[in-house]
Amino acid sequence: MDAISLLKQQHREVEDLFEQFEKACESDEDEEVRLELFTRIADNLAAHCAIEEKIFYPSVYVDDTEDTLREAVEEHLSAKRVIADLLDMSPMDAQFKAKMSVLKEEILHHVEEEEGELFKSVRQMLTRGELSELGEQMRLEFEALLQTEPRQQVPSETVQAPALD
Repeated sequence: MDAISLLKQQHREVEDLFEQFEKACESDEDEEVRLELFTRIADNLAAHCAIEEKIFYPSVYVDDTEDTLREAVEEHLSAKRVIADLLDMSPMDAQFKAKMSVLKEEILHHVEEEEGELFKSVRQMLTRGELSELGEQMRLEFEALLQTEPRQQVPSETVQAPALD
């Protein structure tokens, strides 16, 4: 799977998890169900941000994408700050659902920009082979990260956005 297809697939998976979380809140699911969904969202987002910041963004960092990528890492930073807040809260806390809504909005905005702007530039920049090679590297790293509860790293990543150059 190429890098862009992988990232889009991960975007759809997280969007689906947000929908599941919202349904769990509407049906008054218990704390355990909400916590499990939040944990999956936080782990997926943390691993997704990591592979973008460490592998994808540096691979496509050129003059044409610089501004978009700088904004993207700032959006990641904002989302990580919300996740860090959520890690310290109970899913039954009155503000938890509100913070999850803010996180979802931030992620949907970020996804829209990546898929609407960045990915088009990257498809013109890299060959199919390069995208496939990059995608395989990212897939392996993502799977490895998911084995480590990547959400636990998020609080240590909330001071500033990572450097791209």
